[in-house]
This record gives sequence, structure tokens and C-alpha cells, in this order.
Amino acid sequence: MGYLGATYAICYAELGYEVVGIDIDEDRVARLSAGEVPFHEPGLDELLRKNIASGRLRFSTDYTEAAEFGDVHFICVGTPQRTGSLGADLSYIESAVTSLAPHLNRKALIVGKSTVPVGTATWVEELVAKSAPTASEVEVAWSPEFLQEGFAVEDVLRPNRIVVGVKSEWADAMLYAAHKGVFDLAATEDREVPVVTTDFATAELVKVAANAFLATKISFINAMAEVCEVSGGDVTHLARAIGHDPRIGNKFLQAGLGFGGGCLPKDIRAFQARAQELGAGEALRFLHEVDLINLRRRTRVVTLAAELLGRPAGPAGPNLAGLKVAVLGATFKANTDDIRDAPSLAVAAMLNKTGARVVVYDPQGMDNARKALPDVEYADTLTAAVTDADLVCVLTEWAEFRNADPETLGALAASRKVIDGKNCLDAAQWRAAGWDYRGMGRP
Repeated sequence: MGYLGATYAICYAELGYEVVGIDIDEDRVARLSAGEVPFHEPGLDELLRKNIASGRLRFSTDYTEAAEFGDVHFICVGTPQRTGSLGADLSYIESAVTSLAPHLNRKALIVGKSTVPVGTATWVEELVAKSAPTASEVEVAWSPEFLQEGFAVEDVLRPNRIVVGVKSEWADAMLYAAHKGVFDLAATEDREVPVVTTDFATAELVKVAANAFLATKISFINAMAEVCEVSGGDVTHLARAIGHDPRIGNKFLQAGLGFGGGCLPKDIRAFQARAQELGAGEALRFLHEVDLINLRRRTRVVTLAAELLGRPAGPAGPNLAGLKVAVLGATFKANTDDIRDAPSLAVAAMLNKTGARVVVYDPQGMDNARKALPDVEYADTLTAAVTDADLVCVLTEWAEFRNADPETLGALAASRKVIDGKNCLDAAQWRAAGWDYRGMGRP
């Protein structure tokens, strides 16, 4: 019942299914049972309370209850990067399957939704064969998720595609039944939901391939930002111009700090590691450079900060001691409280190491940020963060920051210097208000 599992549980109850959400974390189960979503996702709180009240949704820590109740069991656990390795840690998958399977005394379908290395579904089949009662005839399928944080409710209720990896007609029919609510909603809205039915390996590859492509597109435009910075070009105009080409499209061409979060960074690294294991490492060699471009954008903010503040970097980096830097944004993107591998928080940590007094503000991610980066200061409001700041860094594209009045903030700041790490501000408006404005890949 983390981000993925809780979202699916709540939305599937909204679609009309009877749902039990299982987690070994008693506190999380208690909070969900009380109608409280333990993370920020727009629209989810209301749906949770509505569907608990309807009786369609409940939460438990009991795998026996799950086995007795469920016809279809979605595995929605995390697959983080392994410590000391690029590969994915599959221990949570193993724990979920081996905790559930021994209690399955009738035919049921276990469906993986987690993002995993290719070959995992076959391994899960082997785990089930060892753990489940012989007579139960439990089957395995794989159906990857495609949720975007901040838009997850819509992505479950109105997905742009459904992919299923199955080995039998029965499993295919069960997955159709498990998605019938999605198809029925689409029919009422005169939409179609494309379905791709395929084998295990292809179903597993779809999510990591999609993430690798998106990461590459983001890093491509950030590589162009690097070229623009040394040539005097403007990457925002460049992105707009190439985005009009329908073969390229304008999505994911926003130059800035690069990607972060709990998916893209660890997924492209796990993809490389698995390809290496399979003997196809050369095919994904480019993803290493995609990763490096992405990480370089974070250090670029520190370089820009030193330039703006007149503190050029020495051999050990810039010395910003005695200066206050306001960091606006702690989450990896807007409309979430997720700070996993957040570029904004990474930059805040780098700025803190320069000796600057770093003050962070974020509309939703403050509690998580405090735990992850306790060494900096945190302000309760945007204005408190900016007051007496020598430099303002906008590092997450929250609407509160995009729509802030540069005149008002300029009256509070000690110096009107701003770094737009997401290229989300109106540069002309901020310059007109007297700010020394620097964007990413902009003259």
C-alpha cells in the first residue's frame, strides 16, 4: 500500500470492484483505514473516504485474509536500486509472493504491476510453484503500471493503454475481468483503451523501455541546453522549434534540472544492469550518458549561483559563506510530496556544502524533505524563504512559484537574483521587475 498499491486499490474500488489492500506496515494500514492517504496525490483522499464508506474498500495486514478474499492479486511493491549495484532489488517482490502463495487454496491469478527486470515473471512463477499448495493451480501474469505522479487517479481510471503478459486463456480472461471497469468507463465516455496482449518478457520490457525513452528525451534537450549555454542560443526556443515536428513532439522537451523521482533514475540503471547480465549491455550503453547528462544539470545550478553571486569557484568549488540562498521546491516535480532522487533537494545539499545558508520551501514536500536533508533550514511560507535572500533558486515548477509576483518578492529579497532551474518563470516579467534572471540553457 505504497504509492502504487494504494492508488490502484482506491481507484479500483471507485470502478466498482471489491478491494482489500494489504501491507505489512501496521501504521500505514491504520491511516488508510481511517481515511488518510499517507502521501500527496490530488483527488485520492476524497476517493479513499468515499469507497471506505461504500464498503467496497478495506485494508489489512493479514495475508490469509487476502488469499481467502482475492481472485486477482496485484503485486505493487517497490523495486528500488540495490545498494552497491545498478540492479533492481527484488526482495519485496519475493516477500510478497512467498507470504501470499502458501495461503492460496483455490485457483487465483497473481499479477505483477511493479517495474522489474525482464525475466522476473518467470522467476515469480517458480516461487509460486514452490510456495503454493499443489492443488491450487495459481497462475501468474504481468501487467505493468504507467502512473504519473500528480495525475495517478486519471491514469488508473482512464489509462492510455493496458499491457498484459499472459500464458493462458484463463489468465487473459481474468485480466479482462479485472479491467472491465476501465473499459466500461471508457465506453460511457466514448473512448477506446488500447490493449496489448503479449508474452511475459515483452510485458516486463514495456515499462522500462518507455522510461528509458522518456529519460533519453529529457537528457537530449538538456544536452542541447549545454550547447546553448556556450553558444548563446536559447534552448526554450530550440525546443519549441523542434517540438513542432510531429515525429519529435513537444512533450518532455522542457530543459532544466533534469529528471528525478522514484522511477526514471533507478529504472534506467536497472535496465542497463539487466541487459549486461543478458549479454546485451552494449545495446544500452547510451543510457549511461543519459544518466550523466541528467546529473550534470544539478551541478550547473551551483556554478550559476557562484557566477550570479560573484563568488567564482576555486579548486574545492565555490565559497558562498555568509550568503542566504532560498531554494523553492523540494519534491522531484509539482503536485506530489515525493522527494526521492529529487534534483531540487540534491541542489539544496550541494549549495549547503558551499557554506551558504540554505532555506528551503515546498508546498507539499516539507516533512519528507526534513527527514531526507536535515542539515538545511526550512521556511513555512514562500515569503519567509525569500526574505533577505541573496539568491532565489526556483527548482520545482509548482504553480505557487510560477505565479508569484516578482515585484512583491523583490521587495523582500536582499538581492534580486534568481535562477530558474525549471525554465518555468516568465523571464521578461522578472527582468522587468529588476531581477537578474538566469534560466537553464538560456542567454
